[in-house]
Amino acid sequence: MRVMVVWCPDWSVVAALDEAEQSPRSPAAVLSANVVEVCNGPARSEGVRRGQRRRDAQARCPELVLLPPNPDRDARAFEPVLAIVEDLRPGVAALRPGLLAVRAPGSWYGTETAAAATVCQALVEGGVWDVRIGIADDLFTAEQAARTADVQSWVLVEPGGSAPFLRALPVHVLQGDGSQGRELVSLLQRLGLGTLGDLADLPGDAVEHRLGTYGAAVRRRARGEDRALFAARTPPPELHAEVSFEPPLDSVEAITFSVRTTAERFVTQLAHHQLVATGVRVEAESDGAVCSSRAWLHPRHFGARDLVDRVHWQLQSADVGGSLRARKHSGAVRAPIDRVRFVPEVVEPAAAHGEALWGSASDDLVERGVARVQGMVGFDAVRRPVLQGGRSPAARQALVPWGERAVDLRPVDRPWPGRVPGPAPVRVFATPPAVEVVDDAGRDVGVTDRGVVTGEPRRFRLGDGVLPWQPVTAWAGPWPTDEAWWSGGAGPSARFQVVGADGRAWLLLRAPDGWSLEAGYD
Repeated sequence: MRVMVVWCPDWSVVAALDEAEQSPRSPAAVLSANVVEVCNGPARSEGVRRGQRRRDAQARCPELVLLPPNPDRDARAFEPVLAIVEDLRPGVAALRPGLLAVRAPGSWYGTETAAAATVCQALVEGGVWDVRIGIADDLFTAEQAARTADVQSWVLVEPGGSAPFLRALPVHVLQGDGSQGRELVSLLQRLGLGTLGDLADLPGDAVEHRLGTYGAAVRRRARGEDRALFAARTPPPELHAEVSFEPPLDSVEAITFSVRTTAERFVTQLAHHQLVATGVRVEAESDGAVCSSRAWLHPRHFGARDLVDRVHWQLQSADVGGSLRARKHSGAVRAPIDRVRFVPEVVEPAAAHGEALWGSASDDLVERGVARVQGMVGFDAVRRPVLQGGRSPAARQALVPWGERAVDLRPVDRPWPGRVPGPAPVRVFATPPAVEVVDDAGRDVGVTDRGVVTGEPRRFRLGDGVLPWQPVTAWAGPWPTDEAWWSGGAGPSARFQVVGADGRAWLLLRAPDGWSLEAGYD
């Protein structure tokens, strides 16, 4: 099997410039954590390099356009490239945005040179200016051949010629494997191995003993013996569903009633492919243009009733960005709607959402009842708590609209230094009341900048003095934190767990402005 690799250099920059409507000839770089992740040719000609810090890159090129990283954007922009190659040769594999592989279609076009020329011409006509192609016996050699090709050109490695072609390449070509590749390149250079040929000449058992399984796999690549396969993608079926209105409808209720059949058809055709949708984009068109578009997420999966409810909520809500705006009392829309479309954005196997042993009728009844409440009070008015990362009990709670999947939450699996260990408190006060905490001498207990307690807590009471002093029978802490100090936060604080004489446990916070009662362990 011969492999063809198509490489579009600096794809992250190309996609970001296109999204920002900037000239593709502008010097630009995609930055991640203030470090240059990818830069284009005009930027490299000014001295900008990958791995430079933002200040150094701007010093070398003051006109440098700084762009944010966005893997989803890069993948979306690369989809038309995949489609163009897929029309010429089915079985395309997207290795990453800007790089794809396919079985070399030489027999389809007479010769491999003719096949490469055909693919290159189709991509250039499709608007991809910088495209380079490599063809070889294996995936790794084909990729390196594409990286040595000129703009709108190709390099063909003859059958059986992978090892001689790879010998002269420097070891830094392995940096494309990410952090693992960069670490290996650094080690090889320190060992005095400058080319892939130097690595290929080493004994296999010695390489595996010194560099491990990954090093042994890289050695096989350098010798042209790697036969790694790539998974060709299957073109996804057309799963969207839409309904047109003639004449256009200007009533929310009429539109909602008219999309019921389409919603049922949408769910049925997903079930035909043994799929369910957990993310759906609802689009409404007026006069041939999309005037309202919103992506909806579901904690389980969408049914026909759920989709109809989402259409109703979307058309009733005020869409500031578009021309569609609901009138609160009349139920009419500003612009008549001539088309509604359901586009699945996240689909999952139906088997992963099978019913439990006793079915899911009770869950359906709950969701149906909550949906009716949302229809009366509004989609965002009914919320459910979701756990997220944080140091305080209040920070670990997030409220998400019912029926919407939780997104943009702080990760739970991070260390979160200063977080109080479990078990979690039962009650968390929305507005923590002020309390007083004193030692044996009646002095206020504080915490120094080094986290040292100025006295042992002996008594505490609410700050208003309504309740009497409560003796402290046991306490633990402090757990010091200094959150958001770079943005003028509250300053250093510390948390204590205390147990009163009545046996109840509390979580207290000592901040620069005094004590407060955060939560209770009832």
